[in-house]
Amino acid sequence: MKVPFKKIQAHVFELLEKNLPSYLTYHSVEHTRYVLEKVIYIASKENISKSDLLLLKIAALYHDIGFIKSHENHEEIGCEIASKDLKGFHFSTEDIDSVCGMIMATKIPQDPKNHLEEILADADLEYLGTKHFFSVSELLYKELKYFNKELTPQEWYNIQVDFINNHTYHTNYCKHYKSFRKYKNLEKLMYQSGNFSKK
Repeated sequence: MKVPFKKIQAHVFELLEKNLPSYLTYHSVEHTRYVLEKVIYIASKENISKSDLLLLKIAALYHDIGFIKSHENHEEIGCEIASKDLKGFHFSTEDIDSVCGMIMATKIPQDPKNHLEEILADADLEYLGTKHFFSVSELLYKELKYFNKELTPQEWYNIQVDFINNHTYHTNYCKHYKSFRKYKNLEKLMYQSGNFSKK
């Protein structure tokens, strides 16, 4: 019998709280909580079954757990951790493969292969199309600056302008409700970075 979701959630958050380095100001426990919340919400708008929602929620919990070991290839590490845990929690190989597919779908550049992967990918970057974008962006800048002390605000603005220009939401919900705000945020970024010629 599968271990209940609440026990899995408690297990994962305990791992994150005990093992995530403090310099991960963006890829924090709070980020995982946020993505879990958004996965549940987006799934409710995308007509997802109860069994698929469970797998989505588990994938959201584990999607950044690889950071407890390394910031490089953390998605692959996360899949290894999730696979081992979920096997012990009595999930099928098929379910584990589905969860790993969703975790890998959050790897940049995103390339989701099915509806569940699209939902997690969008939940992970949902903040791009919200009023919280700039405060979240500051957390990510602070984290990246830990690894690259030379990263300037100007360079960071340019990175973000390019990133948003190349980003596309995958779910109908995010395309419809998050794209407008995302491009408003892009306009502000372009002004800040001096990229007035970019459209």
